[in-house]
Amino acid sequence: MTIEPLRVLVCDDSAVARAAVVRILDGEAGIRVVSRARNGREAVEAVRAGGIDVALLDLEMPVMDGLTALPLLLQADPGLRVLVVSSLSAQGAGVAMKAMRLGAVDCLGKPTPGQDAIFAEELIARIKGNGALRRRGVPPQPAPAPAAPVRRAPIAPGCGPAVLAIGASTGGPEALATIFRAFRVRPRIPILLTQHMPDAFIPMLAEHLSRLGPVPVTVAKDHAGLVPGTAVLAPGGSHLVVAAGPEVTLATTPPEHFCRPAVDPMLRSVAAIFGVRAAAVVLTGMGCDGGAGAVAVNAAGGLVLAQDQASSVVWGMPGAVVERGAAREVLPIQELARRVAEIAGAA
Repeated sequence: MTIEPLRVLVCDDSAVARAAVVRILDGEAGIRVVSRARNGREAVEAVRAGGIDVALLDLEMPVMDGLTALPLLLQADPGLRVLVVSSLSAQGAGVAMKAMRLGAVDCLGKPTPGQDAIFAEELIARIKGNGALRRRGVPPQPAPAPAAPVRRAPIAPGCGPAVLAIGASTGGPEALATIFRAFRVRPRIPILLTQHMPDAFIPMLAEHLSRLGPVPVTVAKDHAGLVPGTAVLAPGGSHLVVAAGPEVTLATTPPEHFCRPAVDPMLRSVAAIFGVRAAAVVLTGMGCDGGAGAVAVNAAGGLVLAQDQASSVVWGMPGAVVERGAAREVLPIQELARRVAEIAGAA
């Protein structure tokens, strides 16, 4: 049976940018650019005409900008997967995170000189992953988890995990948002986060997640203590690791899996410091980062959870955890979010 290619809309006011994206996608099997738009108004008209799975949306455009167009795009087609392709500046990152609060599923920085190949790989992965979710009927904005989830087993005081470490990459911002929406109260334990994304986007992601529920999220600072009920996000250019104290340490050791920050250093350190009281979650993402760290947590007696393939944009990272036999539970993102809130004492 022939599978119909994913149908993509490219919206950017720059003819050069549109042409560059089309060149990347034209040679990719399973993807077809079916519409090009110079502004938000043209994009809305294209989506209303039907036949689009994934929209690539610039934000700063004449006539109608991306933020204005986004709600209209989702109104025209609630199942549409909208990927923001934005400037890597702090201003561009801030607007991109506003777009995610309005329903965009992910953001990707426009390439800087010498980064074209990396941009192309990330763009194709996001289109294919989000297109597959579209075809499976996974909504762009999952509903918040129920206020009273079913508990598997109560966690006695002084038992259970004492820290929660979460790693993600491609598709991670949407998955993290689902988890943070599931927190009903402040967690009883500290949360550590590592998300692969451009440096300029990281402070904005922290702000974005803080707005979704009761857990304040900040960018991690070197030698800061771990505070229950709060979350810290690895900054650009440094691995987030835990040292005796316990305290956060920002390490500038070499990149792992071509990334800094990477998930593996965080999980290895959590396993070393917390042992049986460590909990780790590996979410959607390209590559295998988090696989070795999850093995370390599991070997120390800690709890490892992974996002399942059906709800992942890319199942590389959680798949690596499962393939190594380190995951105790493999769950769809909505159920995983409820389980994480439960483990953290925030359900």
